[in-house]
Amino acid sequence: MLRKYLVEITILLVGAFTMMFEIVGSRIIGPYLGTSVYVWTSNIGVIFASLSLGYWLGGRLSVNRANYLYLGGMLVLAAFFVFITAIANVYILDRIIKYIPGFKLRTVISAIVLFAPASVFFGMVLPYGIKLKMQNMAHSGVTVGRIYALSTFGSIIGTFSAGYLLLPELGHTNVQLAISICLFLLAAIILLQAHKWIFSMIPSLLLMITALTMNYKHNKVKDFIDEDTQYNRVLIYNTTDKNTNRPIRMLRINNESSSAMFLDDDNDLVFEVLKYYRLVDYFVPGFEKTLMIGGSGYAYPKDYLQRHPHATIDVVEIDPGLTELAGRYFDLPDDPRLSIIHEDGRTFINRSNKTYDAIFMDAYKSMLTVPFQLTTIEAVQHLRNMLSDNGAVFANIISSLSEENNQFLRAEVATYQKVFPQVYLFAVQYPNPTDKEKGFFQNIMLVAMKSAQPFDFTSLDPELNDYLRHKVMLKGVDKSQILTDEYAPVEYYASKVLD
Repeated sequence: MLRKYLVEITILLVGAFTMMFEIVGSRIIGPYLGTSVYVWTSNIGVIFASLSLGYWLGGRLSVNRANYLYLGGMLVLAAFFVFITAIANVYILDRIIKYIPGFKLRTVISAIVLFAPASVFFGMVLPYGIKLKMQNMAHSGVTVGRIYALSTFGSIIGTFSAGYLLLPELGHTNVQLAISICLFLLAAIILLQAHKWIFSMIPSLLLMITALTMNYKHNKVKDFIDEDTQYNRVLIYNTTDKNTNRPIRMLRINNESSSAMFLDDDNDLVFEVLKYYRLVDYFVPGFEKTLMIGGSGYAYPKDYLQRHPHATIDVVEIDPGLTELAGRYFDLPDDPRLSIIHEDGRTFINRSNKTYDAIFMDAYKSMLTVPFQLTTIEAVQHLRNMLSDNGAVFANIISSLSEENNQFLRAEVATYQKVFPQVYLFAVQYPNPTDKEKGFFQNIMLVAMKSAQPFDFTSLDPELNDYLRHKVMLKGVDKSQILTDEYAPVEYYASKVLD
């Protein structure tokens, strides 16, 4: 009975494992190259190219050698390369980053080295399985249709189980090791069914090695946390702040330092840019209710609650896993003045009918890119509609001040200027840059005012006065660069910088 449906079971499982492997790919590369559209494009493109090569090779091999021994061998090799990816990806990516120039080339090379070998053998299984099940040409269409349907159904199972269950529960490394174990086990069963007793010992031995590697962690640093949530790969570890030499706990999401807190009983903000949200005291005095898009480690919301006991804040964070980690490792308080909404920022502002005195924007997709749906004129119009009459938007943007590589900043300023009567920029690191420093990337706080009331940019508060002195002018803003839901090439602008 098992032998009768063994090929169908194999096709179904390989379809599932292929999609699991593809989805896991972004988590592997994320901490080194981010999760931009270019990383996804490289991963998907390379895997599909490898599958295509596998289909061709499997078809050629099946012409004269259609037997279960070769099918088992394909599974053994697929399992082996998945296993290698699981345990050696850090070593491989470190060297690609070191020796391969150019961001786009790195993404392609990384995908080829890490995902192509296993994907080729995944691809070989499908045409080979069809040949094994082919009884006669009269029923070939039925056979091919059934096998392809099983493969596609397996892909659907693999996609949903990886994204909704396995990655958040097991983490990307253990998912890969589990795929390897299942493939080795399946190969052993196929070889035993084919009465290849000696050959079946090979996957059995490799199965034991892989099983012993479960729960493998590539980084043995004390207090190092490496977790996969539904949306992100998150790294948390203790280190030293390079600016103050004080101990901090760092949270990194994919390829960026996303949040941090001091560990020496000091509740001040580690990242200087977050302090510029305090300009709300200058631009919107007497505020009571605010909104923040992007929670991450909740560093600024904690500071806000401490400094403004009269005020409330709603935080929209798409990833509930980050909120859980912030509660466990970053002292996120259970405060009735803090309301957390787990939702995409754009969908929230599209549907919300609340009014806020200020809105803080701090959502990032990768190292330099804001999610495009939060950058467009349609999104900015929604933000304006949510503000009280004297309200303001405060948006953290990473850019340089050089016209050569600040295309996104200029486009975003043009977009805000189309909607708001007053838009100002405050350069956090280099407010009076030299020609060389203009090309350096830094945090820039964009402030957009709903009202047209004038400001003198001075304050009796020394801290606020210091921030206000960081006001800069931006050259080259062109209203034709306005970003829209139809056209917002945010990642394209970022890629030009990375290359």
